Amino acid sequence: MLSDIEIAQSTTLRPIAEIAAELGIQEEELELYGRYKAKINEQAFARLAGKPDGKLVLVTAINPTPAGEGKTTTTAGLGQAMAKIGKNTVIALREPSLGPVFGIKGGAAGGGYAQVLPMEDINLHFTGDMHAITSANNLCCAMLDNHLQQGNALGIDPRRIQIKRCLDMNDRALRNIVIGLGGKINGVPREDGFIITVASEVMAILCLAKDMNDLKERLGNILIAYTYAGEPVYARDIKAEGAMAALLRDAVNPNLVQTIEGTPAIMHGGPFANIAHGCNSVRATRLALKLADYCITEAGFGSDLGAEKFMDIKCRMAGLAPSCVVVVATVRALKYNGGVPKAELSAENVPALEKGIVNLKAHVENMQKFGVPVVVAINRFGTDTDAELAV
Repeated sequence: MLSDIEIAQSTTLRPIAEIAAELGIQEEELELYGRYKAKINEQAFARLAGKPDGKLVLVTAINPTPAGEGKTTTTAGLGQAMAKIGKNTVIALREPSLGPVFGIKGGAAGGGYAQVLPMEDINLHFTGDMHAITSANNLCCAMLDNHLQQGNALGIDPRRIQIKRCLDMNDRALRNIVIGLGGKINGVPREDGFIITVASEVMAILCLAKDMNDLKERLGNILIAYTYAGEPVYARDIKAEGAMAALLRDAVNPNLVQTIEGTPAIMHGGPFANIAHGCNSVRATRLALKLADYCITEAGFGSDLGAEKFMDIKCRMAGLAPSCVVVVATVRALKYNGGVPKAELSAENVPALEKGIVNLKAHVENMQKFGVPVVVAINRFGTDTDAELAV
């Protein structure tokens, strides 16, 4: 059996300009990043503004095992299947973070023959969005520390600074640090720390902003500190929002790639669902709905986290309404929720499966409360037995 990377590397990709042309994207609306990646610029949004939206399908899941259970794979596979039967379909996904890529979960471009390509590029630096978000966040932090160094006219209390620096990597040694050491010329000593880029407020803002002006306003509203008098200090108070927005001028535009079978995929943004709302950008989803009859997107973690935030936050703020919800389930995850340790999930265990299946029932019921049709998709593994699948 071929590995994911072997399958990806054996695939002949089509030039992304061809994929874009078939979607109706005009040449001047496309910013190429090599032959197989591109960004779609503001001109496309303006031209398509009056076009009716397609149907929105949300892919979510039950509570997964620590290894994840295949939402992205199912999303890519469903998109390819829809295209196979002649439906004009675009999938809309989050961008991977280097933290999980080099951690337990690994990449986030799908798997097997349901992958988004070029997989190596997507999982690593892609088009530089993560680096731009990191830079914008850290510029604000640098401007804040410079304000302290230059006399602290706002009376900011260094003990009550809310914003932290970030980098797109797992590095627990940097969670709590002391900065400004080394004498007067090196700043004001204070406690600080790093978070992962996808947990930053800048990432969440990028994914909720409708355009550049909205992005700039939201950046200015970031609460960065409190004064000695207990008054809030925002990024706009140190005049950071303009420079931050400038760093995000390209990152605000969605990225266009393709699946193994050439189905268009728009990947943009990637806030964690346990920190923020766990969905790709509003701009990417809106664009996909204008370009295709069906937009298939996903929300992070289980339906009780990412999908509920998709409904409660993203849909409300962006005026979206899904036509269907797909709940991904696996025999492995159901056994895990039935009490089976991760190391024993490959062994048949029907009693544990029957015990854990109530988890699936709860997720389906939760999604039905939003008044949308719910479909269960079984992501089958090679270790699943006929007896387990019969349950």
